Parts: sequence; C-alpha cells; structure tokens
Amino acid sequence: MIKISEHVNQIISSSPFMLEALAEGLVNVSSLARKIQPDVEKAAGKEVNSSAIVMAINRMPLGDLLHLDKNLRLFFRKMTDISVRSGLLDYTFLNSETLLAKQVELLNAISEAAKVFYSFSQGVSETTIVISESMGTKLEEIFHSEKMLVKEKDLCSISLMLPEGNQAIYGVYYYILKELALNGINLVEMISTSNEYTIVLSNRDLDKAFSLLMGLRHR
Repeated sequence: MIKISEHVNQIISSSPFMLEALAEGLVNVSSLARKIQPDVEKAAGKEVNSSAIVMAINRMPLGDLLHLDKNLRLFFRKMTDISVRSGLLDYTFLNSETLLAKQVELLNAISEAAKVFYSFSQGVSETTIVISESMGTKLEEIFHSEKMLVKEKDLCSISLMLPEGNQAIYGVYYYILKELALNGINLVEMISTSNEYTIVLSNRDLDKAFSLLMGLRHR
C-alpha cells in the first residue's frame, strides 16, 4: 500500500518549479499542503488530513536537488562565450520528395555568401530552416514550389558555448529554460550541438534574455 508521503513526493516532484521553490524555502508549506490536498486524496482514494501532508512535505529529501543546483551554478561559471546574431528568419515547410534537393541548392547558394547564419531541423512531417535575412529572398525563390507552413521574421539568436562534459550533467537545459520561462521569454527555436546551445527568439526579447543568460555565469 502506497504511503501518503509517497503520494506527496510524486505530486510535488512532477512540478520542477514547485520542487525548486520548496528547496529554496520560498513556499509556505501549509498553503502548499492545502493546494495539493485534493490531488493527494484522489491518489490515495480517501480523505487525508492537511497536517499529514505538511509532515510529508517537511520530510521530503531535498538534499539532492540542492546539490544539483550547486553543481549547475559551478558549471555555468565555466561557460566561455555567449554570442548574438541578429537579422534572422524562420521558415517551416511541409516535407516532400523534392525538399532535400532544394536544401542542397540553398547550401550551394550559401557557400558563395559571407557570414550567413543557417540551421535546419527535419522532423517527421516538416522541416524548419533558420537563416540570415540576407538569404531570405534566395530561399523563397528556391523553395517557391514547396508548401510553406510558417514564416517568422524580426528574430535573433543567442548562442552559449558550454563547457566540455555538459552531456554528463543533467539539468543543464532545464536550468537555462527555467530562467527564461520564469521571466516570460518565449523561444521560437532551439538548436544544439555537443558543446553549443542556441536559442532563437524575437528581437524584442533580446536584451532581457541576454542579461539573464549572462547572469548564469555570476551566480
């Protein structure tokens, strides 16, 4: 039979923001207990006293979360570089038998241009291309026969050069995305390689996002 404490752990652990706020002492435990009481009772299949939930919350093992936060802070202090690119466009096309050939044609055109930002991501049914505005007209000329699903403009990117070994530390992307989400910054695209993580966002969010990400290096 599952104990009340186990139900409480599962419910709170399903919300990273709640768990982190609890670990940092930002949550009133009694209020939290009352908030999750209906969920605990539903999971337990019976009425549960709020004082029992308070006790379960206070006994939660939060040490691992605090240790992870410390490791991530140390990790981001080693981040070597943050770079910004402006003047980007974002296109999404429906996948087709001819789309790959169009990408090859576009790459040939890009090879003749200087300092062009280009990234593409192919999914099961659609492909997204992020490219410098200077190549927008050429891209639309090459892809004119393809079905365009989305076009977004007035975009920029922020690229983080992550320390080596970032693949061995869990929570790296969450730590970045949490900071942006809590400050109301929406992302258009995310692009990653082994040691580089790039976010594409609206120009209006650039200053705020850049400041937040720079702040990760000084915590």
